[in-house]
Amino acid sequence: MDGFYAPEGTQRRTLKTRIGCVGTGVHTGRRVTLDILPAPAGTGIVFHRTDLGVEIPARFDRVTDTRLCTALAAEGAPQVRIGTVEHVMAALAGLGITDAVLELDGPEVPILDGSAASFVFLIDCAGIQGLGLPAPVIEVLKPIRVEEGDAYAELLPAMTPGFEAHMRILYPSTVIGDQALGLRVTPASFRGALADCRTFALAEDIARLRAAGLAQGGSLQNAVVVDGPLVLNPGGLRRPDEFVRHKLLDVVGDLALAGATLSARFNGHKSGHALNNRLLRALMADRSAWRFVETELPADGVPARLPAAAAPAIA
Repeated sequence: MDGFYAPEGTQRRTLKTRIGCVGTGVHTGRRVTLDILPAPAGTGIVFHRTDLGVEIPARFDRVTDTRLCTALAAEGAPQVRIGTVEHVMAALAGLGITDAVLELDGPEVPILDGSAASFVFLIDCAGIQGLGLPAPVIEVLKPIRVEEGDAYAELLPAMTPGFEAHMRILYPSTVIGDQALGLRVTPASFRGALADCRTFALAEDIARLRAAGLAQGGSLQNAVVVDGPLVLNPGGLRRPDEFVRHKLLDVVGDLALAGATLSARFNGHKSGHALNNRLLRALMADRSAWRFVETELPADGVPARLPAAAAPAIA
């Protein structure tokens, strides 16, 4: 099986050609242009603020804000940031893209329709090409868990190489209710089960968020809005459990900031961007909890597993 968080043997991938879009930042309300460019093996995923001439690697240790999104900032310059990276990161990781440069002329990735589907469409239009080198894998060796109140997120060793994600959310006084879902994340399951599931908000929170300078570009065109037992969007939901599926989409994007694919099981209970990032930081801080694995790509297609001699640069 190939794909995001796949068993050892998956090769590094990038886009065949440059592709872009124009949209609005959900929190800033600013119009921004995004271009996704092919990159050589070893580049990783890098954001480039073309308006400032600053590059920011897509890594967990560059996360500086997790209020309703995941935002990255340049080292030593917290004012130079890229907000709402999780959906495009999920699309890249979900399709197995390991190397790309994302150019933006503003501080936030366009929200588009509030899901990862438009980013998947762009990547498919550009095409995907293998780079002929093995993709690095971070293998989780022991449980790591972070908590906040009754919410938690944890990573466990994989039963078989690859990535599984399980999430439960609880909104008892709304149409969302109690939702849970688990799946093995591959390109096929990401496309079919997660990519088109949109971000959501409670109607009662919107005025407060806008007063705090957030959700300035939010609308019924880029988010599901819930008012108690009602979904306010004229078209309704794309799936009955779209809410928990979007939360799993966020997990894929947030954990892609590990800087290498993970072989692990994720369990989340009411987890969000903050706990997802804390989980990666806790994992990387415990050097006994993971190991860095590289693989060969033999002609017969049967991967050979080769423990790397050294930890990745992100450690």
